[in-house]
This record gives sequence, structure tokens and C-alpha cells, in this order.
Amino acid sequence: MSATESAPRSASSQGSGLVRWLTSAPPLAFLTIFFLVPSLIMVGASFRFPGELGALAPLFGPGAEGEETGLTLENYQVFLGDTIYVQIFVKSFGVAALTTLACLVMAYPVALLIARSPKRHRNLLVLLCVLPFASNFLVRVYAWMIILGPFDLLFSRLAVLVGMVYVHLPFMILPLYTNLEKHDPTLLDAAQDLGASAWNRFWRVTFPLSLPGIFSGSALVFIPVLGMFAIPEILGGKDDWLVGNLIKESFLGTRDWPFGSMLSLMLTFAVLAIAGLAAWLARRGVARA
Repeated sequence: MSATESAPRSASSQGSGLVRWLTSAPPLAFLTIFFLVPSLIMVGASFRFPGELGALAPLFGPGAEGEETGLTLENYQVFLGDTIYVQIFVKSFGVAALTTLACLVMAYPVALLIARSPKRHRNLLVLLCVLPFASNFLVRVYAWMIILGPFDLLFSRLAVLVGMVYVHLPFMILPLYTNLEKHDPTLLDAAQDLGASAWNRFWRVTFPLSLPGIFSGSALVFIPVLGMFAIPEILGGKDDWLVGNLIKESFLGTRDWPFGSMLSLMLTFAVLAIAGLAAWLARRGVARA
């Protein structure tokens, strides 16, 4: 290869490297500033003592009278030593799982209907699914207080589930619709020609191909429900508190910032584990399909 041929290739590789850097730098900076740095602050705060009037006690030097300073593992010891916190986490996972399952059962027929509708109607149907986002979140939740009030269902676990499903249902419909719209209809025709019934065509063709959409929608519903605190606080009672309510109370109620930081980290680890599991299952679903 001559020097004149290698020079353009070198310049081209440098240009592509610059483009990659320019496109990756903004999201990397965003994640560093708004995710990594706050997470590191929370990690440090979780090993601190609470201040006498809230916030954090000094890390070095004397604090206020009777105020402990320095680093401690007390927050993690309290969490692991008291079963009530583990129970709240388990309850949060249970509510998130039920909400995800209910959203999947309700969203799949809707997404399938939209995907199989004439193309001229699909945009309108999708718009109707996302139309609730045009109104304020709290207004929609308070509206459910009026709806559930006459039926004596307010301040119950059922009311919390209803509110969760209502708020998060579009997040399940949209990924499913996006996946189902891409299916090749000739596969169903081939299965029908081979004698497959309508149920077998759905179970052996449509459902396996829709697994990536199911896993994506499940992650988009399950993860936000884990940290939700507004709906349990408005529609539920004290017995319906989830881990999000516990974190909110630690920061704004008891003003125990170190304990709230520890709970936030535990929830973050749980969310990352769920996201990793969903990504792994989605890859397996794609491979099987």
C-alpha cells in the first residue's frame, strides 16, 4: 500500500473517531453529572450519621452536642437486622410484579389490535393510548380518588394496584405495539397453510416473536413501580407503603438522610439487577425467535 493510499484512510479513521466521540460525549457527560456523581454522593451519605436537625452530621471534627460524627455501618445494620424493611422491599416487588402482569394482560390485546389495524388508523389509536400523558399526573391520580370513593375501595391495596396499572399501562402498550407491527404476516399464513389453528398460530408464532417487546415493556413498568411513592400515599393507607414511601419519609419526614441514602442505594441495586435480568431474557427471546 502506498503512502498516498494510507493517508486518506488514516484521515478517515480519525474523522470517524471524532464523530464517535462527539456523539458519545453528551450522553456520557449527562450520565456522569446526573447519575454517577449523585450515586457517589448517596454512597458516601449512606455511611454517615444523621445531623441533629437533619441532613448529615460532620464527617470530621466535633459535631453538635450529642451528635455522632465520622463514618458508620449502622444504617446497613439496621436494614439487615430489622425484618420490616425486608418485608417492605418484598411487598414492593410483589406490587410491581402484579402491576406488570396486569399491564401485560391488558396491553397485549390492545397492542395486537393496533398492529393489525389498517395503517391509516394506527397513528390515531396510538395517540389515544398516550393521550392521558397530556394531563398532569397528580390530577389523574386524584381523579381515581373520586372514582374509587363511591365503591368504598379507597385507601386499599386494590386501589394502589388500580392506580399503578392505569398510570403505567401505556408503557406496556407502546413497546408491544412497536414489536408486533414488525411481524411478517406471511409467517401466520404459512402456519395456517400447514394446518395450525388460530391459537397455535398465536402461541407458536406471534407470542415468541413478541418476547422482546414483552420484556422491554415489563422493564418499563416494573422498574418505575418499585420507586413509586405518590400513588400508594394518595390511594393507599399506611399498610400499603412501598419502598419509595420509605425513602421519601426518610428524607422529608424524619430527615434521616443517611438512612434514606442507604435505602435508595438498595433500591438502585435492585433496579439494576432487574434491568440486567430483563436484558438477558430479551436477548434469549430474540435468539429463540
